Amino acid sequence: MAEPKKTDPKAPKFVELSITGPNGALWGKIIAQEKQFSSGSVGYYANGKLENPESHERYQAGVNITLIGSKP
Repeated sequence: MAEPKKTDPKAPKFVELSITGPNGALWGKIIAQEKQFSSGSVGYYANGKLENPESHERYQAGVNITLIGSKP
């Protein structure tokens, strides 16, 4: 895998994402861990389950957070 074109030396090992609905109710929190993607870019990846606090239906979420300009 190629080295990223750019990195962020001050980036933490993980970030916490809080997901809220339009009324501000918390659906859940997901921890995104640092990751080097197969494209060579760097950033964070998270997946997890969220729950609608009103209906109690569960959802699955996945998110990529990519450092702009890091793709080799």
